Amino acid sequence: MALRHAVLAALLDGEYSGYQLAKAFDISVANFWHALPQQLYAELAKLEKEGLVAGRQVVQETRPNKRLFRVTEAGRAELEEFAAAASKPTFIRDDLLVKVQTADRIGTGPVIEQLEERASAAEAKIELLDKLLRRMRGDTDEEQYLIRGERIGGYLTCLRGLAFEQEHRDWCLRSASILRERQTTHAER
Repeated sequence: MALRHAVLAALLDGEYSGYQLAKAFDISVANFWHALPQQLYAELAKLEKEGLVAGRQVVQETRPNKRLFRVTEAGRAELEEFAAAASKPTFIRDDLLVKVQTADRIGTGPVIEQLEERASAAEAKIELLDKLLRRMRGDTDEEQYLIRGERIGGYLTCLRGLAFEQEHRDWCLRSASILRERQTTHAER
């Protein structure tokens, strides 16, 4: 997947400025794709040049003017083509895993600390995703929303993000606990 598809997917929800897109990315698309604001601005310019998004200038009285972007028919066609293409399997690429793998040889103190920090970050993301899911479904029970909800794609990706963050938090805490226990056991020998 390229950043272009994530941007086009985010713009399906409406017309956004670059700033609004970055905020929307942080809340929803960040579950499965990370991008810095400057990457988003560059991608918007490229997509507009290719005719996949259309931008329009909005004059503001008390603030600088802004540009709002929306997906064009060509952008929708690009997304349809992308959706029909076979997906590649994902893989984990995380420097923390390399650090954990080396913990037996180079010491565990800093690795334990980083595992606990990562668990805290995952916990914060879990809370954010849980709030987002509740906001998306409103007063509707989750099972009913999954059956009858009008827009389900974003909800399903948030559920995946939530499950990922919960599993990641649990793994980090368990790994930190194991390394701490081994550290204590080895110190007693």
